[in-house]
Amino acid sequence: MNEVIHIDDSADPRVAPYVSIRERDLTGRPDGRFIVEGKVTLSILAERSRFTIDSVFIGETRLEPLADILAGLPGDVPIYVAPQTIMDAVAGFPIHRGVLACARKGEPIGLENLLSGETLLVLNDISNHDNVGAAFRNAAAFGVDGIILDERSCDPLYRKAIRVSAGSALWLPFHHGETGADHIAALKDAGYDIWAMTPGASATPIGDMPVSGKVAVLLGAEGPGLPDGLIGAAHPVRIPMAPGFDSINVATAGAVALSRIFEARQTA
Repeated sequence: MNEVIHIDDSADPRVAPYVSIRERDLTGRPDGRFIVEGKVTLSILAERSRFTIDSVFIGETRLEPLADILAGLPGDVPIYVAPQTIMDAVAGFPIHRGVLACARKGEPIGLENLLSGETLLVLNDISNHDNVGAAFRNAAAFGVDGIILDERSCDPLYRKAIRVSAGSALWLPFHHGETGADHIAALKDAGYDIWAMTPGASATPIGDMPVSGKVAVLLGAEGPGLPDGLIGAAHPVRIPMAPGFDSINVATAGAVALSRIFEARQTA
């Protein structure tokens, strides 16, 4: 059984990684740590994540309900337990779920390690954590082999992005870095058919797109979409819509495209 340590002071240095979570999430954590929140994501972190767990911090009323999950943690992971008031004071806001964990990012996955996958999702300049989290969840639902994010996209291991991803950001392989142009060049060299999702009238309707070999779906920022240079370097693909309306949420557009590819592969 992991060591259970009771915390009765919000200034206890053992829970320092959990102090002022929101502010530290937004400014970044130079020590390579990240925070996971909630029972579902803790379970995934413990059971199928590739990341090393530093510690768990839970409300005292959550110790018994989480017993099965906690029993599956590596034996050297301390479990910090505190009254709700102490936990809230440490985090800087009410932790209604009463479940936090701290983990380490470790060595990043290189871009080359993803380029053998049959289907990839590529995110360009996606700065909204909800959209990144939703994109990961959709990718997991439709059997994507990995996700590539450019250097301007937000961190998929941001606490809210992990939660929105339904924990898939903890196990789905991803690479984060470089530019969209770099990614397209690498994808072309690796033999991918790159679908650049755009509402442009000249783009190929998604229903007319053949699915064969390796496919990468490229998504751009909410609002401006993909830069013309990236669209021109790939195969422009559009989702037909009702007259007078030409766009949907970026994660939703990704789900439509990935569903089309998934279905085509299943029936091939």
